[in-house]
Amino acid sequence: MNTAASEYTRTAITLHWLIALLIFCAFPLGIYMHELPFSPKQLRLVSYHKWLGVTIFMLALARVAWRLRHPAPPPVAGLPAWQRLASIATHHLLYLLLLVIPLSGWLMSSAKGVPTVYLGLVQLPDLLDKDKALGELLAGVHMGLNLALAALVLLHSAAALKHFFIDRDEVLGRMIPLLAKGSRR
Repeated sequence: MNTAASEYTRTAITLHWLIALLIFCAFPLGIYMHELPFSPKQLRLVSYHKWLGVTIFMLALARVAWRLRHPAPPPVAGLPAWQRLASIATHHLLYLLLLVIPLSGWLMSSAKGVPTVYLGLVQLPDLLDKDKALGELLAGVHMGLNLALAALVLLHSAAALKHFFIDRDEVLGRMIPLLAKGSRR
């Protein structure tokens, strides 16, 4: 794990891919459940979506804490300054959204008077008093933030693929060590 191509720690890589997997579950689930009529099925899916959101929030906190103690590896040699800045900005925005989106969902649920019960076991405290109008406003905020996250994830993924297929540099190999040049035969 100490090669130039894979300088992220195993913990950072694991948290990255675990959070990515959960986002790829939570986002389509959120869209799907939103379109369902009010029913026991919709309520069950809303609970699953909340569980995913709370888990993403906790893992994002762990990821940020890890990153504070284990800085990102230096940029790949030869990376233009604008790409380094774009990478830093994108990563900071991703971290911010991974923390703010679950909070916006929790705030929305609180304002709508719908409790958040993590894994059906632990009821989280309401962050706001019930306020239907505020709940609807926060629903729009939650959706807008999720759309921003989707766009940022697409940008992040496209950049990683560009580095691998076009630039043929070590950027993607740092988060997928099996793709590092030293690992290819």
